[in-house]
Parts: sequence; C-alpha cells; structure tokens
Amino acid sequence: MRLLLAACLLLLFFASPARADIVSVDLSKLDEAASARARVSGEALLVTWPITEACEGRATISLSKTGPLLRELAISKDGRDGQWILRDADPVFSMTIGSRNAKKGWNSFFDKTHRRPYKTVVAKISRERVRVESRSSRLVVTISKIECDSFRGDLVLTFFPNAAFFLVESVVSTDEDWRAILYDGGLVSSRPRWRHTAWMTTEGKIRRELYDRRKPAQSYAVRHRTIVGETAAGSLAVFPPPHQFFDPLDDSYNLAFVWKGRAFHGTSLPYGLGVRHEPRGDDRFVPWFNSPPGTKQRQRFFVALHPGDAKETIDEVLRYTRRDKFVKLPGHRTFTSHYHIEHAMNVIHRRARGEDTSEIPEFVDVFREMGVEIVHLGEFHLDGHPRDRGEKRLAELHVMHEECARLSTDEFLLLPGEEPNVHYGGHWMSFFPRPVYWILGRNQNQPFVEKHAKYGEVYRVGSTADVLKLLELEGGLAWTAHARVKSSRGYPDRYRQRDFYRSDRFLGAAWKAMPADLSRPRLGERVLGLLDDMANWGEKKYTIGEVDVFEIDRSHELWGHMNINYLRLDRLPKYEEGWASVIDALQKGAFFVTTGEVLIPEYRVGGKESGESFVPKDPSRVELEAEIFWTFPLERAEIVVGDGETTTRTPIDLADTEPFGSRKIRHALDLRGKKWVRLEIWDCATNGAFTQPVWCDGR
Repeated sequence: MRLLLAACLLLLFFASPARADIVSVDLSKLDEAASARARVSGEALLVTWPITEACEGRATISLSKTGPLLRELAISKDGRDGQWILRDADPVFSMTIGSRNAKKGWNSFFDKTHRRPYKTVVAKISRERVRVESRSSRLVVTISKIECDSFRGDLVLTFFPNAAFFLVESVVSTDEDWRAILYDGGLVSSRPRWRHTAWMTTEGKIRRELYDRRKPAQSYAVRHRTIVGETAAGSLAVFPPPHQFFDPLDDSYNLAFVWKGRAFHGTSLPYGLGVRHEPRGDDRFVPWFNSPPGTKQRQRFFVALHPGDAKETIDEVLRYTRRDKFVKLPGHRTFTSHYHIEHAMNVIHRRARGEDTSEIPEFVDVFREMGVEIVHLGEFHLDGHPRDRGEKRLAELHVMHEECARLSTDEFLLLPGEEPNVHYGGHWMSFFPRPVYWILGRNQNQPFVEKHAKYGEVYRVGSTADVLKLLELEGGLAWTAHARVKSSRGYPDRYRQRDFYRSDRFLGAAWKAMPADLSRPRLGERVLGLLDDMANWGEKKYTIGEVDVFEIDRSHELWGHMNINYLRLDRLPKYEEGWASVIDALQKGAFFVTTGEVLIPEYRVGGKESGESFVPKDPSRVELEAEIFWTFPLERAEIVVGDGETTTRTPIDLADTEPFGSRKIRHALDLRGKKWVRLEIWDCATNGAFTQPVWCDGR
C-alpha cells in the first residue's frame, strides 16, 4: 500500500504544473463558453479557434521552461484531426535601439536617427508564468517575460474567432529617455518542413524558392508585405499591421520589409521567416518610432494559417486590406492629397531632351489600380521655379494644367495643386476648382490681377490679404500641411485668430500618422487632437487625410503610407467642367478619412451628417447613428465631444467583432452645453477611420 501511494505521489509530481521546470497557468479569466478556447493538456496549453465553419486552427504552446515555445501550429478540416503546418517553433523579436534628438522633442520628423549610434539586440523570451484570458470572443495568452537590452515586458498572443490569423506581440517598455526604436519579428524552427518559401514580387507574380535550412537570413522586397512557408498540409504567412508598421518617411520606397533564412541577425537561431525594418530608411529624415520612458511599445506581426498553397494564402491575407484597394462606396468618391511627384517638371525636362512624353506615367496607373478617383498634387516642391515672378513660373503652371487635363478621364481626376508656403506661415496647401495662374509675390506697383495674352487672368499675391482675396474670388481652399510638425510646427495655432484662418476659405489641417509611436492605440493623434482643438476654437474647420510622399511606382510600398478621403459626392466631375463640387464637399466637411480597412459610410447626430449643423430640441438625449464596415476585427469606437473648451472621449468596446463585418451603432448622447460631435473607429491592427464633426450649436 505504501509503495502504491508513493507511486501515485511521484506520478502527480511529474504531471503537475507545480514542477519547477513547468510554468504555472492562470486560467481564472478564461470564458469556457467562448469560441476561442484553451485548456492545459499535459505539459502544454492547447489553444483552438474557428477559422471557418469547416476549418479550425490549433496552437500547442509548451509550458516547459526549455525547448521551443510553439510545439505545433495546425489546421483541422471538417472535424478531422489537424495536420500540422509548423512544429517546434519560437517567436523571435529584435529591436534596433537608437536615440531621438532631445532638442527637437518627440513631435519631430526632421531627425536622422540612423546617423547616430544605435544597436540591434535580439530579445530573450523566457517562460516564468502564463496568463490566459477571454476578451469577448477573443483569447489572449500572455507569457512573461521578454527582455531586450533595457526593454522589459511580455509576449502576447491573441487569437480571433473566424480569422485566418493570430497576433504575436512583444509588449515592452524602458525607463531610459529619448529612445527611438525599430523592430524585426518572425518565427524560427529547427524543423519547419517547408517545401518552399514564397512571396509576391514587386511585379505582382508569385515566386517560390525551395526550402534550404542552410541559407543565411536575407531581406526581400515583396508586394503586400507578406512572406509564406509552404508544406504538404498547408501554408503559414507572416505579415505586419498594414499601416502602423511603417514609420513615416519622405518616400514610399520598398525597403525589403520581409526576411527569411537561418542565423537571424547573426545569431545561432534556426531557419525562420518574418518582417523587418530598414534602419537607414530612405536615408533622408528617418525618425523611427518614438519610445518615451514607461510607454508600452507593442511590436507586432500576424501569423496566418491556410490549408492551401502560397498564392491562396496571400490571397486570404489580402482580403484584410481589400487587396490594397479603396473600394467604391455608393454616393462617395475617393480623394487623396499632397503628392510631390514633380510630374510637370519631369515633362518639361524630358521635352527639353527631345523625348516623347505622351505615355501614361506609372503613378497614374498605381492610383487607379488602388481605387483612387481624385488626386490632388503638390507640384514644384523640389523642382521648378515657384518663386519666379514672370514667364518661367507661368509656363510651368501651364504644363501642370495641360498634363492634369491629359491624364484625367471620366473615371479619374488628376488635379493641379501646390504647397506654396508663402505669406501665411508654416507650410500650407492650395487647391482651386479650375486652372488658376498665380505668382507668389507682388511689388507695391504691380496690380493684383492682370490679363495675360496666353494665360488669361494672372494673379499676384504679396500678402495674406492677397492670398485670401484670391481664394475668395476663385472659390479655392487652403489648409495647413503636416500641422504641428515639420515646417508647420506651431501652426495653425499661431494664426488661428487671423482673418484668413477664420475665413471659410481656410479648410483646417491635414492628417497623417506622423510621428509614430507603437504604444498609441490610434494613428495620427497629433492631428486628431488638433481637429478637436480647431472645433473648440469656434470656426467650422475640418481635417483631410494627406500622404505627403514624392515619386511613386509599382515597386513602392505605398499602401502602408496611404489614407483616403471618402467625399460625399454622387458624380465625379469632368476635368473640363471644373471640380467645384470636390472643393464644396471638402469645404462642407462632407467626408470621412480612413486607412481603407474601416469604412463609415453613414454617420449622423440628431439626423445631421458630418459638417452639418443643428440645435437639438432636447439636448439631454440626442441619438448618434453610424453604419460601419470592417475587415480586421475591431477594437473600439470612440465618440469625441467638445464644449468649446474641453474634449471628452467615450469609448465603445468592439472586441466582440469578428472579421469582415458590418454594424449599425446607435448611442444616446447628452449634448447639454456641447458644441460638436465626431466619431472614430479602430481595429486590432490600428487601422482606422474618423468622421468630421457634426455641429450641435447651430454654428
């Protein structure tokens, strides 16, 4: 009897998580009824989640403190036992750690982090404890701890029901000040059993290479940010968040954002594949990601499992960005702004060399294939003679107007525009509803407007009053480019009391995810905060999405830097008619801004759409209504309300959402003493969309 008791105790010791080499698991916050499930099975945590009605994903996470973390990633179909796609794998992260210029502060783009000392360190992931919790239908597994130089934190795996992927995050922080970071991530395995690794080339073709475990890690320029490993049972893809992953640069060059091979960053790690950043960027201003002390930097990548081959797997991944395309919405037209392509000067230089310039330039095809219908240029930024006060300037404007007319069609508008940056202060964009000839300076003895034999009316602007007068006469708009950063640091704040700003010809500002900070739950908070400030200042001002890049071709990673404005516009005007309707939609705030994955085609407060005004009969109960569509599972909505001085944000948890859904949001608001309301929606990859305000003070 004593021998039997001793044997039972010995068996319990080796089977129990209390063993010193087995990690304890906290399941206290696990919802057993959720569709993403977890249970301890021997020395492993078994996670299962539905991918489709007929397909289930399975991740077997080792609870041993030694050996590979992911014992198996598998897919089961039609209730049959799963076939593994990857075994004995480990997530791997590295951080490139440098410094920000403290004199310029965190809110700076003009920094060259890559030209100061930095180091790249591979993170150490150890298993000390595991916590499993359900968040709505999602399952979150937190593994402590992860260490990388002075950064400490957790490894977090999030599984989403009916999603082909799960999310892998290194959530770390440091106490050191003025740190700037980049990261690389992926999966490594000593026996992945790949048949091939595969990706889509920048020319849009699937390329496969035979798996070679001896091949050192290399980086690759691919289309759509995705690298795939193929097995007999299916494929595994690694890809980053489509927008948050990319720190802002002047160019959208494809800087080889994926890697594959062994000896990741010169270590002894086995073969792997994943995503990466290029520390040198485009070798211009390269600010990296801000990492203020104490902030939780979420370095992340997605892992997708698919029973098919690489092409089918990439096609599945592309569903989540709508194939990197802005889809058509009834009653809306897609508008994008701020491109320093310098097309007019390229044509002028080529004509001077006797070259034929009658072809359709590649950037036009890129925009059209992306679903962009209206492009607003920012010409003569690096080339040309914008400060010329005579014929050179007028001739260059003429070529811009001619080329925009030539390249516009019934389905696509290429519209002239500049970032003239005169008289107002900071940088600003100009936009007119027809071709306008104007010179950016004027002497006292020169007229404001005069007739030109070739170009008709020519305006000269020598002051803020002249610019405003021109905008009023021609029905144009101006707005602050890259507000509160770059050369617009301090603007539009510095001129918000000026007549030109308070005019209805001054739209407001432009939004872009700059600077970047991986701890922030929203993109572009710099300008979202400004949108709220402008609404509280008293005038009806709006924020459009801008992109602010230079040359564009099909090899570029443009989607990562893109956003779009969906204008409430039933018809795309013809170039020869003028585009006053585009100007009108912007001026009225009749649009929403999005990265493309989240859509808000309907938004009303008290029955009024964005840009419209009303005075509620019963301000204590006003209904907000919105219709939203999405691809990635959502995180939350935020209702933003201002009273003329302060702003409040009301979050709505949307973690119950699954991929590819739609929903009508209805929310009762107490608007007593309030002046405006707007809406934001953000998903699990920090893609998002936001509306312009509805004014509830009769403004």
